[in-house]
Order: sequence, then C-alpha cells, then structure tokens
Amino acid sequence: MTKTHKRYRRIGAPMVAAVALALALSACGATGDPLSNPETTGSGGTGSDGPLVVGSAAFPESEIIAEIYAGALEAAGVKAKTKPAIGSREIYVGAVRDGSVDLVPEYSGNLLLFFNPDATAASAEEIMDALPRALPEGLAVLEPAEAQNKDSMVITQATSEKYDLTSLADIGDVCGELVLGAPPEFAERAYGLKGLKEKYGCEFKSFEPLNDGGGAVTVQALIENDIQVADIFTTTPAIEDHGLVVLEDPKNNFIAQQVLPLISEERVGEQVRDVLNSVSAELTTDDLISLNRQVSGDQKLSAEKAAHGWLEENGFLE
Repeated sequence: MTKTHKRYRRIGAPMVAAVALALALSACGATGDPLSNPETTGSGGTGSDGPLVVGSAAFPESEIIAEIYAGALEAAGVKAKTKPAIGSREIYVGAVRDGSVDLVPEYSGNLLLFFNPDATAASAEEIMDALPRALPEGLAVLEPAEAQNKDSMVITQATSEKYDLTSLADIGDVCGELVLGAPPEFAERAYGLKGLKEKYGCEFKSFEPLNDGGGAVTVQALIENDIQVADIFTTTPAIEDHGLVVLEDPKNNFIAQQVLPLISEERVGEQVRDVLNSVSAELTTDDLISLNRQVSGDQKLSAEKAAHGWLEENGFLE
C-alpha cells in the first residue's frame, strides 16, 4: 500500500460512512432530476439522493480533472456524474451559480481576475489570499493543487530565429508583423490583448479567434504559419513534441494558475470537500502534461479512462 493510499484511507473511511448516512437519510424526502431542481441536487450533505454534478470547461484538461474529481468521489461512496464541455468561464461559473452543476475545476489566477479584473496579485500565495475575498456569496474554492497550467505565448523555432525572440520583453517592436491565435475571450480578458499592450507594447497585426482552447487546431495553425503566435497552455504536450518556444513573461502578464475546485458552498458538504482536497494534495503539473498526452496524443484515451488511470496509480481506487 502506498503512502498516498494510507493517508487517503485514514480520512476516507469515516468520510464514506458519513456520506452514506447522509445519503440514506436524504432518500426519504428528495426525488427527481438533479438538473431540473437545483435546490435538491445531492452533493454530500445537501439533503438529496441525487448525484453531485461535476462540470468542466470545454477543453480536454478541464474534462480530465472533472473526471478525476467525480471518480474520487464515487470511490469514496459519493454519487457523482460529470457534465463536460460546458463552455467558457462565463458559462460554467454561471452554471455553478444557478445550480445546474455543483462544482468545476478552476485555475486560481484567472478565476481571481474574472471576479476582480483590477486584482494585482501574481504569485500563488498572493492569489490564494485574494481569491476567497473576490468570490461572490455562495461560491468558494478549496485547497489548490501543486499542479499549475498557465496561458503562454508560444511561437515556432523558425519565428524565434527570424525575429530573435525568446521573451515577451522583445516582442513589442515586431508585433505589428505577427498574427495571434487565441480563444475568442482572449480579446476581452485583462491578461489578453489589453495586458500584452499595456505590459509589452504589443499590438498584433491581427487577432485570429480559435475555439479549441489552445489545442490541436491552434497548434496546427501555428506550425503551418497561419498564425505566428499562439496562446497555448503550458501543460500542452505539443509544446515539447513540436519543439515550440514559450516566450518568457518577465512582467508576469500571465499570473499563477493553480488547479483547484470551485464549489457551491451550500451544495457541497464537508465530506466531499475532504475528498477533493485529497485529490489536490496529489495532483502535479507533470501529471497534467502526462494526462493531456494520453488524451490528445497517440493513445487517444477518453478523459474518463485517463482519469481512472491516475486515480488507480495514486491509490484512490484501492
């Protein structure tokens, strides 16, 4: 038995019993579709026997983490199901607020800026100090993982050599010759076009909105030189696989982005929070890169299968 498994078992046994009791007691007074009646969705302590609903954003890594959360909860005796690929942050945060989902995987820095566009926190510690105060009533975040996935400006080796670029500090003078590809919302986000202009004097020749969250479509457009700069998450295996260059960000335009659950305070009980915190205690950045490669690489695993393998490897299913 691994060290991880031993620690999980110490918190898991009483947790399972407590959740089972709560679900059994709630069965007498709650029925129906958990998505049609948000007030009665079961979430480890809200008084219903319906499954807890774990949502995700519309890109593979978010879907994988959602499956990890749901799988860990199921292994602990909590009914859970996933509602993947809901959409952008504006949409899935709204889903947590309106009760159509109970929790979603999130990224600390971007979540802070979503609720407080004027926030100046940049480090992981500063963000986690500021984030709880920025959240509206009814929402909360749990413990962050070591795992982190930041937006980054990525170019090909050929573009790096052509313009002698290794850092965003050097990009201002040549931005007018470059096309940027990024998700549509990048045009409005504080760290997006606005942040790059303010911090680095960068105004691109044009902006190409791409809807795959920095995935295969974005990478292909970059490799084929349809775009010269791409917003790609730092845990994307294609960066290493294609020898792409991540431009340094000395002015911290892209702030710390630790993975953590965003939850409905009312609908997610303490037992569920303990399970999710135990997941965060194990999830690393290297794990994210590996999981993304399993899903987006040659293996083509489903998010559910990749998540199952991680849960098994880390002792959650034993």
